[in-house]
Amino acid sequence: MEMLVTPAWLAAQSEAKIVDATYYALEPERDARADFEAGHVPGALFLDLEHLADASSPWPSMAPPADQFEERLRALGIDEGDVVILYDQAPHKTAARAWWLFRLFGFERVALLDGGFARWKAEGLPVEAGAVAEPGGGTATVTFHPELARNVAQVTAMLDAGAAGQIVDARSESRFTGAEKDPRPGVASGHMPGAANLRYGRLFEADGTWKSPGAIAEAFRAEGVDLEKPIVTTCGSGITASILLFGLALTGKADWALYDGSWSEWGALPETPKESVA
Repeated sequence: MEMLVTPAWLAAQSEAKIVDATYYALEPERDARADFEAGHVPGALFLDLEHLADASSPWPSMAPPADQFEERLRALGIDEGDVVILYDQAPHKTAARAWWLFRLFGFERVALLDGGFARWKAEGLPVEAGAVAEPGGGTATVTFHPELARNVAQVTAMLDAGAAGQIVDARSESRFTGAEKDPRPGVASGHMPGAANLRYGRLFEADGTWKSPGAIAEAFRAEGVDLEKPIVTTCGSGITASILLFGLALTGKADWALYDGSWSEWGALPETPKESVA
């Protein structure tokens, strides 16, 4: 199936499960559920991406255990074989993170609403408000795909093997270089030695829709990334790194993975190598 759908396409069909994946990763004062209840695509359900994470991990936003993800899908009434359309209204395009989680746990019939909720509203389509009861009764089962994720040991091995240029960091240039301090206490500034830096926002048009696959591929190549080789993406906590993965998938690339601990983990560990202008 297509990875992106338009608001017009979504408005014209009734079979897909529509899921709001808004998460304000760096704005804890904002309430994603409250915003969902203030206005959402008709028929949508709220994923609660903020809490769909491994609570036992010391690192933020880590992927949840398989049974937790399965339980959440079933609570949303998602069945085997369902088409799921994800969208968000967050500045960090968090529907891409939800897309990676769905893929990580074996669901391929998943797409994003191109332009998100902002485009839906801009096109004058109807909006619903109010709390939505979760239907439950879903029959979805998960299959974990470890090849789509990397841990600190695996990323260290990549660096040791000389594949650093295939690690792509989605953070801003100032965060990447270390000119700006990391906002998390106890986390160093800077980046992994040899990593490429591609700010996630460079994959979008000015109106918030995704750039063409060709333009996305060129953005990666401009940073010295070889699209013929495997790529691992990283960021602050695995959220915007998912945007880079979705972009890579749009280009047709399949050998990609996400370093879920990202800089929150790497920058906090004293033994990991780091580069910084500071």
